[in-house]
Amino acid sequence: MIRPLRHFFTHSNIFKFSICIFLLGTLLNCSESRNTNAEDSPELAINKYSKSFSEIKEDGKLTVITIYNSTSYFLYRGKPMGFEYELVKKLAEHLKLELDIKVAEDIDHLFDMLNAGEGDLIAFGLSVTEDRKKLVNFTDYHYLTHQVLVQRRPEDWRRLPMYKIKKQTINDPIEMIGKTVHVRKNSSYFERLENLEDEIGGQIDIQLVPGNKTTEDIIKMVVNEEIDYTIADYNIAAINQTYNPILDIDTEISFSQRIAWAVRKNSPELLAEINAWLKNIKKKDFYYVVYNKYFKNKKSYRRRIKSQFYSKNEGKISQYDEIVKTNVERLGWDWRLLSSQIFQESRFKPNENSWAGAGGLMQIMPATAKDLGISDITNPAQNIRGGTKYLEQLMEKFTNVTDSIQKIKFTLAAYNCGLGHVRDAQRLAKAFDEDPYQWDDNVEDYMLKLSSREFFSRPEVKYGFVRGREPFLYVKEIFLRYEHYKKLIPFETPETNTKVASN
Repeated sequence: MIRPLRHFFTHSNIFKFSICIFLLGTLLNCSESRNTNAEDSPELAINKYSKSFSEIKEDGKLTVITIYNSTSYFLYRGKPMGFEYELVKKLAEHLKLELDIKVAEDIDHLFDMLNAGEGDLIAFGLSVTEDRKKLVNFTDYHYLTHQVLVQRRPEDWRRLPMYKIKKQTINDPIEMIGKTVHVRKNSSYFERLENLEDEIGGQIDIQLVPGNKTTEDIIKMVVNEEIDYTIADYNIAAINQTYNPILDIDTEISFSQRIAWAVRKNSPELLAEINAWLKNIKKKDFYYVVYNKYFKNKKSYRRRIKSQFYSKNEGKISQYDEIVKTNVERLGWDWRLLSSQIFQESRFKPNENSWAGAGGLMQIMPATAKDLGISDITNPAQNIRGGTKYLEQLMEKFTNVTDSIQKIKFTLAAYNCGLGHVRDAQRLAKAFDEDPYQWDDNVEDYMLKLSSREFFSRPEVKYGFVRGREPFLYVKEIFLRYEHYKKLIPFETPETNTKVASN
């Protein structure tokens, strides 16, 4: 029998009940206190790492987090490219900082990486949303866009009048009720679909795809009939439609949205610097030329996407990859490093000639070519074989350099300006009590000084004046490009042709 509630509240039971409430409250308070101090508290997770703008300046490096895709950051014919990449490179130059790019495994990791201190800035096209504003501070917006439904037109759409195409596609968000739409969980598209359900008063079957799928990857799934619908920002959908005309992107599902970059919430100085730069750069043609290059120039996009030398297609740097891999063994270098040097020399143009008479992919001088047994300097196989042989000869001159990376840098500098000038820079470094066997921050500094009479006239110098900035930048640019290659091009061992992860 169920007793009336009032029978429970005897004096004894009231006392026991009060004790229980007190103990429960104490436990909850303790639990709340523990959670407040826990490292995984959302607020503390956001603010536990901080790095001021002055500390970034002191380090001399701006570390940027982005995503590898067809508009933000990629390689094409051996050259790093992308809307985000070109802009952030300009930003780093403006701030007089070295640019260091880190590629997030997927979009889900962008905010975690930023707030854990793995980078200073997210340079990626992020929609500004209220949920995301709790995690980061957004920069001033780059551009406005809106979200659209991405779907396929009928197979025979080219022969159909428009009204028949419209009958077979979704033309109003209300028609999405009951339809299955695939998006990433932590994307602004997922958030928009949830809000849209409330607005249209019906359920959409929202299916999630892994975070490592880019928007372009998911759009390709629509093209390939793996899924029927996805959501994308209009500018991204439009550029993809140029290569896949079967796509219909006419159904808008949002108002205009701001697309911006992001910094940590405790980085107000960096945010102010970026916003000031953005305000200024948006007044210049450069900004709009870059935007049009990646989001408006449809012909360029189609050519790039179809190329086997677009890094997301086949993982190739140039048509000479196999020749490079065959010849690089004699050096013990990563083939991507040698490819970076060849790009630096000739942009992979075998008929390239310099003002000094050097020619071919590795820009070998005629006299050197003769000594190396090269009969046709424009022949890629002969040129790369001869160039690597010459690099090997130069490397043997630096036996006292024990660090393998430093030895490569000395070798590259000698390849560019001649062994004699590198020896002069080494002797100068030694004369000023610097390490003559360390290129970075030692010999490279004295290479720069060899363009000054004060230094090239010193008794240690035997080969006189040299434009020291050329070998200085030559080595730096080859290694900077090599870092891009390592991030975006898989390493393949020549023996097994097996792809392994980059460092």
